[in-house]
Amino acid sequence: MISRQEILDYAREFAIGAHIVEKDYTLGWLLTGISNHPAFEANWIFKGGTCLKKAYFETYRFSEDLDFTILRQEQIDEDFLISSFKEILAWTSEKSGIEFPLDLIRFDIYENPRGTIAAEGRISYRGPLQQHEPLPRIRLDLTIDEILVLPTVRREVHHAYSDRLQEGMQINCYCFEEIFAEKMRALAERLRPRDLYDVVHMYRHVDDIEADQKLVHKTLQKKCEFKEITIPTVDLLERKPELEELKSEWENMLAHQLPVLPPFEQFWEVLPEVFEWLYQAVEKEVPASVPVAATDDVTWHPPAMGRVWNTPVPVETIRFAAANRLCVDLKYKDSHRLIEPYSLRRTRTGDLLLYAVKHETGQLRSYRIERIQGATVTKKPFVPRYAIELTASGPISAPLTSRKPDTSKQRMRKSLYKISRRAVSNSAPTFVFECPFCGRKFNRKTNNPRLRQHKDKNGYLCSGRSGFMVKVKY
Repeated sequence: MISRQEILDYAREFAIGAHIVEKDYTLGWLLTGISNHPAFEANWIFKGGTCLKKAYFETYRFSEDLDFTILRQEQIDEDFLISSFKEILAWTSEKSGIEFPLDLIRFDIYENPRGTIAAEGRISYRGPLQQHEPLPRIRLDLTIDEILVLPTVRREVHHAYSDRLQEGMQINCYCFEEIFAEKMRALAERLRPRDLYDVVHMYRHVDDIEADQKLVHKTLQKKCEFKEITIPTVDLLERKPELEELKSEWENMLAHQLPVLPPFEQFWEVLPEVFEWLYQAVEKEVPASVPVAATDDVTWHPPAMGRVWNTPVPVETIRFAAANRLCVDLKYKDSHRLIEPYSLRRTRTGDLLLYAVKHETGQLRSYRIERIQGATVTKKPFVPRYAIELTASGPISAPLTSRKPDTSKQRMRKSLYKISRRAVSNSAPTFVFECPFCGRKFNRKTNNPRLRQHKDKNGYLCSGRSGFMVKVKY
């Protein structure tokens, strides 16, 4: 398990609570454990906002729950889920060092409003922060009544921490177009803050992902038909009675997941542009990149995964501002200026430069990272004048090693069952019995008091060769 200090370093870098970073760390390992369980690998499809965070965008809102579409209905079974997760958590604990109390695994099977069975799981954990009772928990939402329109994809899990597996960490999930369509459908049905945030954020990155607009539109149509709802439009959303609640709950539901919450209006005002792109196939205008300077090292690009940069000012906070189109109050050479961040580049001599535009004047400037004295993300939005290169998305650039993935997966699966059998066995209750003849105590994994032939405390054969022992404790 990584150290408490690494969690605190990331919390500083992302300007977010340490407990949220710890949960993000734990989510990465839990996803890997689920993905490598043979019963779940092809049958559990990762989706939702956490999927966007952990498989598509490194600079995104932190999320707390895991949402899956389950392809096999018989897996929505309490006994099956608890026994399988004992195996998964035992393997995950062995690999990561995170503690998962197996007796605290909970799965509730219920009938959802659509009349179909679903499940909600709760997994407790103790991570690097070593929090005491009550332990933090991860919630899992499992559904079987979602329509899958497009083929699933296997993506690298965004796990930027130092204990990332060399062979990679992957998960089977919705493709980008399917998540986009699903979020559009969800926005039309429930009009919640996180759906609005997700839709606009995905729209801003459709060019990075090279998303197929026609495929998103076609998928949305099929999902709305399946749910028997009207295909959403801006007019339809503006007339929904939930709009006022959407505005009032914007901060309550999102503020804790972000270093700085962008204004509601910034996202709501982008929606017409999203629908215009989606329904009329209007191509997005993509600004040109910041001009390359003669001193720039064109072979270097910022890492896709977030990291601790060990600089006076957290670089990841600036990347977050760029992803959310928020200006930064930059202190440089003992003076403040409001800037729009666009690009992080390295010179041929190894210096890191932040390319930004002064918001008031529109002047393009570069700033040496190590000379920045302060950087505060503001709530002042900006309309990009250049392509934002600080937050490249698409496939996470965590190259696999030369080890064969299939062989590694087989080793991991063998390890899974070897470890899980031992961990489940160790986690079983212990029954203590005492021989009524010699007083010797015996620990047993089952509640079986039958007395067998044995030796007493002095090594002599006990005269009590049959009958039953007395239970001392459970």
